[in-house]
Amino acid sequence: MLRPGDRLSSVRQASQQQGLSITTVVRAYELLESCGVIESHPQSGYFVRAQFGRDAAASLQASASAQAAPAEPDRSQPLPVSAEVDVSRHVLATLKSIHQNDAIPLGSPYPDPTLFPARRISQYNSAILRSGGPLGVLDDLPPGHPDLIRQIVRRHLETGLSVGPGDVVITVGATEAINLCLQAVAKAGDTIAVESPTFYAMLHAIERLGMRAIEIPTDPRSGMDVAALKKIMQSQPVAACMVMPNFQNPLGFEMPEENKRQLVELGARYNMPIIENGVCNELYFGTAHPSVLKAYDKRGIVLYCSSFSKSLTSAYRIGWTLPGRYREQVEKLKFLNTLSTSTLPQRAIAAYLTAGGYDRHLRRLRRSLQQRCDIMSAFVGRFFPAGTRITRPAGGYVLWIELPAAIDSMALYRQALAAGITIAPGRLFSTSDAYRSFIRMNYSYNWTPQIELAIRRLGEMLAAMLE
Repeated sequence: MLRPGDRLSSVRQASQQQGLSITTVVRAYELLESCGVIESHPQSGYFVRAQFGRDAAASLQASASAQAAPAEPDRSQPLPVSAEVDVSRHVLATLKSIHQNDAIPLGSPYPDPTLFPARRISQYNSAILRSGGPLGVLDDLPPGHPDLIRQIVRRHLETGLSVGPGDVVITVGATEAINLCLQAVAKAGDTIAVESPTFYAMLHAIERLGMRAIEIPTDPRSGMDVAALKKIMQSQPVAACMVMPNFQNPLGFEMPEENKRQLVELGARYNMPIIENGVCNELYFGTAHPSVLKAYDKRGIVLYCSSFSKSLTSAYRIGWTLPGRYREQVEKLKFLNTLSTSTLPQRAIAAYLTAGGYDRHLRRLRRSLQQRCDIMSAFVGRFFPAGTRITRPAGGYVLWIELPAAIDSMALYRQALAAGITIAPGRLFSTSDAYRSFIRMNYSYNWTPQIELAIRRLGEMLAAMLE
């Protein structure tokens, strides 16, 4: 999976990662070097050779020709009708199974927790407890702890979004932020536009509030079709739009700048609020932080929601929203729903962000995720049956995989679970059964022999189902 010029893990790192003796790793590296695949640089380590020997190059070329990368799924074509939402039962059952009997967590909705600086945040947490000070429920009434709000504002300013402390409301994760924002802009029975497929947390919020969803055609590279949304809005009322423009779960795309601008302009023209889910914005594979819909918003119609669950810690459930002109209503709903957000995790995260190191952590996190994405994509292409299609994520931590049409992903999910492997079946990401032959897989976990074996086993199950 390493490309010419890439550095291999050090001998000691490889020994620890693979559970092998240093002597074995050294011997393996020596064999690779003698074959002309890698070369050693004094004081620097081992690197993939820029030019392989003739035999090695011919072998790699033949392998690549025999196994071209799978194509991407086509643009979705959902029916332009609103529907009731009923996904919570399926999602709850899937989430409960993720760590059942130490199952391989390919269906997990969170990144690998070992990627996060849990020890450092825990140290700040302990220091705050030792120092005393107010930690009661009433000590951080909405909008939230000022230290954390200050750090969130600073972060947004650094990434190009002009906001102030008065724009932020702290929430219990992004899930509460999405629920509060939806409750502020729509009522039971209203129709909400969503991507197709869409992240099931969006569908949860719609289901919880008794609303209906209408799925909009979505491209795995460019996101929601704004023209299709406009056409639907001209024929039927749409109360709000819920989107994930950057590294969408499950497709992984980054919406082009022009599409973002057009979507916000459409919302402003029809006075349609847009709830923007930005939980994966820090997990980009490119060289620059992605822009957000909120940056194009001149009228306060975009309600931006995010959290630290996907980039820093999933244990503390700390999120926030920038609700624009709906801020006062969202803050009131926050008070009515949960009174306040726990003080201690707010202060611990604020302390970590204040001390610095967040950007360094994010650089390491992005590198790890991109490498693991490449590895899992290659193994899916190798072991899954012909006709399989996979997305090319621009960021995030999940792959969306289209299986041959004869496959029922719910049947695969049950069979995999019996073998100690979890996946997320496509049924969770739509109000219909349109994604019956799709699955989502989490590639963020450290690549181990167990995960490699799980991919192979899934491929064997698929082959047997096709037979």
